[in-house]
Amino acid sequence: MHPAVAVGLVFGGCCSNVVFLELLVRQFPGCGNIVTFSQFLFIAVEGFIFEANFGRKKPAIPIRYYFIMVAMFFTVSVVNNYALNLNIAMPLHMIFRSGSLIASMALGVVILKKRYSVSKYTSIALVSLGIFTCTFMSAKQVASDSSLNEEDGLQVFLWWLLGIAALTFALLMSARMGIFQETLYKQFGKHSKEALFYNHALPLPGFLLLAPNIYHHAVLFSQSEPFQVPVIGLTLPIMWFYLLMNVVTQYVCIRGVFILTTECTSLTVTLVVTLRKFVSLIFSILYFRNPFTAWHWLGTTFVFVGTLMYTEVWNSLGPFLARWRKRPKEE
Repeated sequence: MHPAVAVGLVFGGCCSNVVFLELLVRQFPGCGNIVTFSQFLFIAVEGFIFEANFGRKKPAIPIRYYFIMVAMFFTVSVVNNYALNLNIAMPLHMIFRSGSLIASMALGVVILKKRYSVSKYTSIALVSLGIFTCTFMSAKQVASDSSLNEEDGLQVFLWWLLGIAALTFALLMSARMGIFQETLYKQFGKHSKEALFYNHALPLPGFLLLAPNIYHHAVLFSQSEPFQVPVIGLTLPIMWFYLLMNVVTQYVCIRGVFILTTECTSLTVTLVVTLRKFVSLIFSILYFRNPFTAWHWLGTTFVFVGTLMYTEVWNSLGPFLARWRKRPKEE
């Protein structure tokens, strides 16, 4: 598949996915486990039918490597979602995840002994700074809208620090997983659909540890107000509808990401995913009518300038503009 199609899947699926996730989290902040479980179950069932051929197809990559990758992937997914329970606002959640560019590059230099040009370092710094600026201003707005009792201030702060530590751990683990995937694909070839299936099927038993929390939120979802689905006319609790749409869009998103991992380097994949997070943030601000200040526009400028520098679009545009200038003028 052409990388441009995968990028389209990432942006279309992930951006709409964030909207449904925010709708879920706003109503039930602790619903991260049921969301993660539903996403994993859907992708695992789809992969078991269409990719693993009901278990009859032998994996191209040895299963022992998938167990290592799955341990990383499951940990990152659960820790990222659980951080929302630790007084971490959604915009602040994006702050740390936007640092994945720097983490991916740093681990690439340390583990893979990679070296990048000055323009690449500068572009990644600009993209990370731009997203950090936008998300920080959004987080500041969220903090200013919330009121805390002085007695609970210390406890809330300690939980917040634990949430920051959890996000930092997930950030580094995610970058390490990207490098591990890149190494596997170089050794065994590119198998994005297979990796997508095993990364979601193998961790399913781990959700037994989270079963009480998942069941509790399933009951809460069933008690939400009824909603009639457009076109098909089906009526179901609105939280289940949000969850269904979140799962479907997450599948489109993660499918695009795994395709990208087979076509591009881990750093390029990280850049695409990071830009997607930025677009999701802007869309979330506009859709939920959060303030968009001059600082947000400054962050937008940093992101797009950094993206242009990374992709070296100016080098590609140079020959095109030269040909355009030399074309014969109409009389």
